[in-house]
Amino acid sequence: MLLLFGVVAFFYFMINPSEVDFLLQCPLYKTTGVYCPGCGSQRAIHHLLHLNFIKAATNNILLLLGLLSVAYHYGILFVNRYFNKNYKSIFNNTKSLLIILIIIILFWILRNIPHYPFTLLAPDN
Repeated sequence: MLLLFGVVAFFYFMINPSEVDFLLQCPLYKTTGVYCPGCGSQRAIHHLLHLNFIKAATNNILLLLGLLSVAYHYGILFVNRYFNKNYKSIFNNTKSLLIILIIIILFWILRNIPHYPFTLLAPDN
């Protein structure tokens, strides 16, 4: 229910996280100045709801890749269940989960390097 309210607020009321001060801000960034892997996600979700994919990607590309991965995984489950197929998702083994963890950690490190091209991974402020 809370998620639904958040989606409605972001879309219907046009709450832009860049323009208001009452939305939660990343505690890691506020205290240390270091971007976490989730920094920029509120702005990215706002732009996704308004179908601005480029702007969403500039705020948090990992969020977009994560959403596509979740859609792929549940799409496989849907096809298997309703079409009696037996496709395997690449996320059903521990090696895939380890690779995802490594990607998240690398993204976290690389987006905090203050030199081009790594600054492209930092969220737009």
